[in-house]
Amino acid sequence: MVATSGQGAEVPPCIFLMGPTASGKTDLAVALVEALPCEIISVDSALVYRGMDIGTAKPDAATLARAPHRLIDFLDPAESYSAARFRADALREIRDIHAAGRVPLLVGGTMLYFRALQYGLSELPAADPAVRARLDAWAAREGWAALHARLAEVDPVSAARIHPNDPQRLQRALEVFEVTGRPLSAFHARGRAGDFDCRLLKFGLLPRDRALLHARIAARFEQMLAAGLMDEVRGLRARGDLDIGMPSMRSVGYRQVWEHLEGNYDYATMVRKGIAATRQLAKRQLTWLRSECDVEPLTIESLDPRAVIDRVAAFLDAGGK
Repeated sequence: MVATSGQGAEVPPCIFLMGPTASGKTDLAVALVEALPCEIISVDSALVYRGMDIGTAKPDAATLARAPHRLIDFLDPAESYSAARFRADALREIRDIHAAGRVPLLVGGTMLYFRALQYGLSELPAADPAVRARLDAWAAREGWAALHARLAEVDPVSAARIHPNDPQRLQRALEVFEVTGRPLSAFHARGRAGDFDCRLLKFGLLPRDRALLHARIAARFEQMLAAGLMDEVRGLRARGDLDIGMPSMRSVGYRQVWEHLEGNYDYATMVRKGIAATRQLAKRQLTWLRSECDVEPLTIESLDPRAVIDRVAAFLDAGGK
């Protein structure tokens, strides 16, 4: 089924390609770009950062030459990025691609960004450094599970959606409540998406057997380490202006390597924790993905790029039907 936010054949098309980490999104996206008039917009909260290439599985130069990606590699790791900023950036890129007579292909695993783009965001308060520092100190003393318990008291709707091991979203939900006295879920309920006016085809990459995805995750983390992830994180630490509490350094893999370099645990523990954190991320991504409406599932184990190309071509030829 096709999700449509506008009426009539004059409404331009967009394609979402969503999936968990290590599911093969990039390879499929490149195949689509090489066969159809599509341009990729990355939907990934870690790929935006410069100098974070190995641990984010950023496409290499050869891949980018075949299929350029927008919204990657433009932000310094000391800066923060938000769903609201992504939405504004993505809408600008979508307009630019449509103006060139081409089709935006939005690819990634940051499900909050996909949802923000399609459904909109209400006016949320700006970040409050003092509140964030207080929440970080609380988490350091009692653990993020204690903050999740507090969120369940003040905003049970958000607590049901946010995993106890997702500190960035936990912190934001509690921050909104602390600053405004209103739950984050109340703001989301008032979101607007009138400026996202596209005929939309949504694909979701899903594993038939999670064991395969888990094996891919473990193999890829080992490959990242072999490719120099430790040196990449050493270089980031050596800058002197980054710390483990920043959104960029909370990215899966970077946090675990940073902790290891701080001497908090040995190499084997770092590998185990890095793989476990990536599996937890994939689980959250799949939970979000399965809650999305109008998604055409693509089974990772039996993925046929030619069939997906044909489906997209038919969607474009039929005016989005």
